[in-house]
Amino acid sequence: MDGIVVTGRGIVSSVANGADEFFDALLGMRSGITDDGVAPCAEFEAETVMTAKEARRNDRFTQLAVGAADEAAAEAGLMGDVEPSRVGVIVGTGVGGLTTLQKECQVWLEEGDRAVSPLFVPMMMPNAAAGQVAMRLGAHGPGFSVASACATGAHAIGEAKRMIERNEVDVVIAGGTEAALVGLCLAAFRRMGALSREGVSRPFDVNRDGFVMGEGAAVLVLEREAHATARGAKILGRVTGYGASNDAFHITQPEENGRGAIEAMTAALRDADLSPSDVGYVNAHGTSTPFNDRIEAQAIRQVLGEDGPPVSSCKGAIGHTLGAAGAIEALACVEALRRGALPPTLGLEEVDPECEADHVAGAPREAPDLKVALSNSFGFGGQNATLVLQAA
Repeated sequence: MDGIVVTGRGIVSSVANGADEFFDALLGMRSGITDDGVAPCAEFEAETVMTAKEARRNDRFTQLAVGAADEAAAEAGLMGDVEPSRVGVIVGTGVGGLTTLQKECQVWLEEGDRAVSPLFVPMMMPNAAAGQVAMRLGAHGPGFSVASACATGAHAIGEAKRMIERNEVDVVIAGGTEAALVGLCLAAFRRMGALSREGVSRPFDVNRDGFVMGEGAAVLVLEREAHATARGAKILGRVTGYGASNDAFHITQPEENGRGAIEAMTAALRDADLSPSDVGYVNAHGTSTPFNDRIEAQAIRQVLGEDGPPVSSCKGAIGHTLGAAGAIEALACVEALRRGALPPTLGLEEVDPECEADHVAGAPREAPDLKVALSNSFGFGGQNATLVLQAA
């Protein structure tokens, strides 16, 4: 079968940088959430992946993406080994260069036009990360950003899969990045009532009261299997299914009956030519918000059955990384499949009766026979994406 395989992984996160270290941290139940109720990538320094001048000319969301993409490309052995015109880039973000936006708006208001940086637009624009990654890696195939709020990273990987299937490219560097831990954005989410008042992420817990915002980036190298095999690349996993849908209901709230989530999961399974009973693990969107967790749990039960597979959410450990979340969680699924181990949901102590599922909580769980994982991502705007990943 000439399917779509994963040949490279890269991540910058609040618990660890590097794919192996990241999953070790999840299994070790390490939390990246600080006492201030945010989850920053405190150990990441831009000047470890670019020069000081380059760092000054790129917003933090681009810096994080470059860190993740460098790692993924190096593991895949892309440099000099692949025809550049057959390599695409899809790196999405929910909101783009907010650090730059906030800073330059303040400068303009206080000091006027001539104080605004001429680099403002190329640093702020959402496609800056995709552009920088393409230039850095010499990728001349199709390249762009996608933006679907918290479903962005999953949409990027799903659309990369489709791009390869259409034979537009042989390889796509795909993922998501976000660096929105700025005062304006935090204030906006706080005013919406979306953030946890206690600064604690508790996905599916009866006492959950909102999400904790994190930052980070994750990139996967997706490749046509025959192409990867021909050049001797190591196959780390497979992306076999992708489903997307729209709630078309409310700009921030999911539809009460979970129709959009159900359609995305069902479409992904259909794309993978799998039945619900084939799924061995669900990495849930699991934001720790009252509406999302209840509706997602109900949708999972409806699609996968009342006695469905184990479920967990990474957001208890790393918070909600918005546009990066889907890519980070897809990478976590690749690792769960490779290692036969399921990361637990941190903060889940008492399951909400309306969120019933086989939750992985309190400790990691061994899953030596795991073959199929499903990853959910749902975004503001009602845009949903589900990925099916399978073992190599």
